[in-house]
Amino acid sequence: MIRLACALALAVFGYSAKAQADTVIGIYAGADFWQSESSGRFANNDPMQAFTFADRSQQAYYLAFEHFVPVLPNVRVQHAAVKVFGEATLTENFQFAGSVFPSASQLDSSLSLRTTDYIFYYELFDNPLLALDLGVGAKNIQGDVAVTQAQLTGTQPLNQWLPMLYTATQVSILATGFDVFASGSLSGDSDSQFYDVQAGLAYQFTETILLNARFKLGVRAMELQFSDLDNLDADVSIKGIFAGIELHF
Repeated sequence: MIRLACALALAVFGYSAKAQADTVIGIYAGADFWQSESSGRFANNDPMQAFTFADRSQQAYYLAFEHFVPVLPNVRVQHAAVKVFGEATLTENFQFAGSVFPSASQLDSSLSLRTTDYIFYYELFDNPLLALDLGVGAKNIQGDVAVTQAQLTGTQPLNQWLPMLYTATQVSILATGFDVFASGSLSGDSDSQFYDVQAGLAYQFTETILLNARFKLGVRAMELQFSDLDNLDADVSIKGIFAGIELHF
C-alpha cells in the first residue's frame, strides 16, 4: 500500500509539475522538411511566362514562446526557405528584369524566397482534447527570381512586408499519443496574396517534466500570387508531403 501511495504521489506530482510548467511558460521549437512539387508563371507584367519546375526538397523552422499573462499575446517566429528551378521554351519574345529574351529561346529560371513570419497569437482553447490558436502578424518576403539564356540573365529582387492572419488547431486522439493538426497563414493585400497551410497526423513519442517531443507527417501547400510586388507578377504553387519534429520545453 505504501509503495502504491508513493507511486500515485509521484505520478500526481509529475503531472502537476508539467501542468504548472505549461501554465507558467512554454517554448516550442520545430523543423519541417518537405518534398515539393511546383508549378507556376511569372513576369514583370502581363502576359506571364509559364515554367516547368523540378521537384525539390524544402525546409522550414519555427520557435514559439507561450506565457501565463492572459492579456499579452504569445509570440511565434517561423521561417521557410523555398528554392525551385524551372525551364521553358519561348513562343514569343520575353522581357524580364531589363533583359529581352528572343522567341524560341530555351530559358532556365530560379525562384529563391526566404519568408519570415512574426506572429502574435492567443490560445482560444488549450486542453487535453483541443487546442486552437488565432493571431495576426507580418510576413517578410526576401529573395529573387532569375531567368537565364546562354550569357543573358535577368534577375528581379524581392523584399516586401505583408500583413498576415494566423491560425492553428490540434485535436488529440485520447490515450494514444496521436493528434490531428492543421495550421495556416494568409498574407496579402488587394493586389498580392501568399498563403501557407499544412495538415496531418502527429505522434508524441516523448513526454517528461522537462521535454515533450512530437513527430509530424502531413501535407503542406504554398500559393504565391503577386501583382506588381517589387515590379514582379507571379502565380506559383508549391505543395508536397512533409515530415517534422517539434520539441516543447
